Amino acid sequence: MKTYVLIFLMGLLALSCGQPAATTETTTEAEVAAGGQSNVKDDDSQQDVVKIAVNSPDHTTLVAALKAAEYVDALSNAGPFTVFAPTNAAFDKLPAGTLESLTKPENKEQLRTILEYHVYVGVLTENIIQDGMTLNQVSLDNVRLNKKEGKITVNGANVLGSARGSNGIVYIIDAVLLPPEKK
Repeated sequence: MKTYVLIFLMGLLALSCGQPAATTETTTEAEVAAGGQSNVKDDDSQQDVVKIAVNSPDHTTLVAALKAAEYVDALSNAGPFTVFAPTNAAFDKLPAGTLESLTKPENKEQLRTILEYHVYVGVLTENIIQDGMTLNQVSLDNVRLNKKEGKITVNGANVLGSARGSNGIVYIIDAVLLPPEKK
């Protein structure tokens, strides 16, 4: 037994010879943030759900909210996600000052909860959606989908269109979904 241990240790010693000594590197917060999945440059693959929103002139407010909540990288990951993406006009329907208040650093958790209420883990294509279907969102609150004569709504917000991404599907909606108040 001692022979095997000695051989093992000699093997480790041989492997380590000529190898540079281990170093510790410090990484700044900016370097970590700059290295997230959303920063991968790829012009050939299908866009992920975030890049779909980033490249849409109708979703600049949603993208700004995702950045304020620091959720760009989370939604750029593998997924799969179903995202209900409010248009800029949908955000304009919120009471004056609401969006400005939500994007302040001290309200980041509230903004995150609202954004999480727009995301379902899994890909829900139109042919799967049934009238009266309930989905449990990332926020752990439910939304209700309705489908009548081919038209889909989520909590009463109209689905205006959809786009398939590499990590899920984006449904464009005409209202911001607000999670139910916690009791």
